[in-house]
Amino acid sequence: MINAQVKEKLEKEDILKLYKRGFKSEEDFTVGMEYERLPISSSSYKAVDYSAGNGICNFLRQFAKEENWDYITDDYNIIGLKQEHDTITLEPGCQIELSIKPEKTIFDIEKKVNSLNKKMNDILDKSNITLLEYGVSPLSTYKNIEIIPKQRYKIMAKYLWGILSDVMMRETAGIQGCFDFEDEEDAIRKFKIANKLSPFMTAMFANSPIRGGAETGYKTFRGLSWLNTDNERCGFACNLDEDFSFEEYIDKVMKSPIIFLNKENKPIEVDGRINFEDYMKNGFEGFEATVDDYKLHANLYFPDVRMRNFIEIRNQDCVSMPYAVLAIYKGILYGKQAMYDIEELFETFNNRDFCELRYNIPKNALQCRIKDYTAADIAKEILYIAEKSLIEMNTGEEKFLDPIKELTLKGLCPADIIIRNWNGLWNRDIKKLIKYLKNS
Repeated sequence: MINAQVKEKLEKEDILKLYKRGFKSEEDFTVGMEYERLPISSSSYKAVDYSAGNGICNFLRQFAKEENWDYITDDYNIIGLKQEHDTITLEPGCQIELSIKPEKTIFDIEKKVNSLNKKMNDILDKSNITLLEYGVSPLSTYKNIEIIPKQRYKIMAKYLWGILSDVMMRETAGIQGCFDFEDEEDAIRKFKIANKLSPFMTAMFANSPIRGGAETGYKTFRGLSWLNTDNERCGFACNLDEDFSFEEYIDKVMKSPIIFLNKENKPIEVDGRINFEDYMKNGFEGFEATVDDYKLHANLYFPDVRMRNFIEIRNQDCVSMPYAVLAIYKGILYGKQAMYDIEELFETFNNRDFCELRYNIPKNALQCRIKDYTAADIAKEILYIAEKSLIEMNTGEEKFLDPIKELTLKGLCPADIIIRNWNGLWNRDIKKLIKYLKNS
């Protein structure tokens, strides 16, 4: 007798369960953060290589040895470290990302990041490495930045289209926030609010005007790079005027082309020849679609706001005030009155308004216009709503808004300060920019 199991075909209901697993009661809501920074040489200011003697791989080895973290490997290459729920991983161009276990308060995240920074700094100093809180590589460009030895990044670099996709992968760093929801209705409401907030947040935290040692003409060159990367998988994941559901989000993800599959720990390059919907119906080269295939494919879909079993918000430049990003979103997405107030604030704008704003933000940030207002006008209201909500939560987290309030209330973003100094006191001296970024 042959004991064989017949594998059932993947159904959309199997995929829906991935998102429904995120349902939480309000008292269990947490905040998560992914925090990317740019490693540069403390002396030459160029991007640090992966395999050089004082490169990033050696830093990871030393940190793992001294702090007892485990290696994350890819084909025997060290590509990150993990300890319990926290990870230190590498983005394609060696950008170092801290992924912190979600916590109840932003204070808890700050404490964890400060502790990790303290442990990392001694090793970084010995390796002549500085981690910059900045949105784009200030001196080296992608032509001089190698992709780390991670199989999926090499495949992505070959596949992703758009004139700035290499810049996005190798040169940029950002701050991502992760937020919970109660049920599907709550998830969709927060998802749409986060998408509408995202252009204003990109503007408020714009922090990448100098690239390759020169002023680019853009306040967030990182933001520009995302506008020019693979429009089939980037941008807004929904029409902000229309009703939306988990199923419609899944449909959107499934209609995007597959880059690769992972079978028996080996990548199978698909190169966009089919989308996930076709793969579910017809398979590919003898393989049938699985839940793990969908999870990989969904992680290679890159909207500004991504739905998972939580909401992942991905559009802010790396800045020296990462907790301000989290505080704004927490105040709004975890405050019932705040969500009503934001929806009322955005009531006069439609999907086209938000899309046009998104395209204009990289150049002009808070000076952009949306209908009869500047982005700065709306950003000030966003801050007011977030602060009021945080004060009502009585956790003290409104303090994290102080550094961004100082800029936004004057109609400024971090890039405005950099540009003013670059063309003034700094006399376009890259050393002075780096010194400022290290001390800010």
